[in-house]
Amino acid sequence: METVWVVAGVLAVVAGAAYGVVVWRGRNAGGIGDDDRAAGRDARARQQRYEAERHGGQGDTWQRGRDSSG
Repeated sequence: METVWVVAGVLAVVAGAAYGVVVWRGRNAGGIGDDDRAAGRDARARQQRYEAERHGGQGDTWQRGRDSSG
């Protein structure tokens, strides 16, 4: 039974050390989060431009249909 506790303790220490390394490296990375935010802003801007162009195109189509029938 003692061996089981020793193995469990070693695994817990290794897992804690791995977690600590990941957290430490994540804090020192710095620029990665900024790139993600910039990419998100760029994607939203492109989506809004696409929607605006599509909306404008649909308005032109509706106006053309209205002018030809009236």
